[in-house]
Amino acid sequence: MLSTFIAAAAAPAAAPQSNPIYSFGFLILLFVVFYFLLIRPQQKRAKEQKKMIAELARGDEVIAAGILGRIENVGEHFLTVEIADKVQIRVQKGAVSTVLPKGTLKSA
Repeated sequence: MLSTFIAAAAAPAAAPQSNPIYSFGFLILLFVVFYFLLIRPQQKRAKEQKKMIAELARGDEVIAAGILGRIENVGEHFLTVEIADKVQIRVQKGAVSTVLPKGTLKSA
């Protein structure tokens, strides 16, 4: 009797098999969390940036590539930005990061 008890105790216990539905459900839950925390907000920001760039007009005060200026000319892909009296530079539309409220240049 003691030998059967020792033999049973020495035999490794079989690990219970996990249900594959739980693993698949976890992956779906992980994807949903990533979608709502990472993917969706990034798409929303990209849409807002695209809308802002499409609405740029002459006279808008912007920050483009870290440079503060007023838009003088709007082209298809480029903007002419006046950064000081009679000093103009051309920048890509995508370089515009912020449209500032009117009158910001006068106070800066």
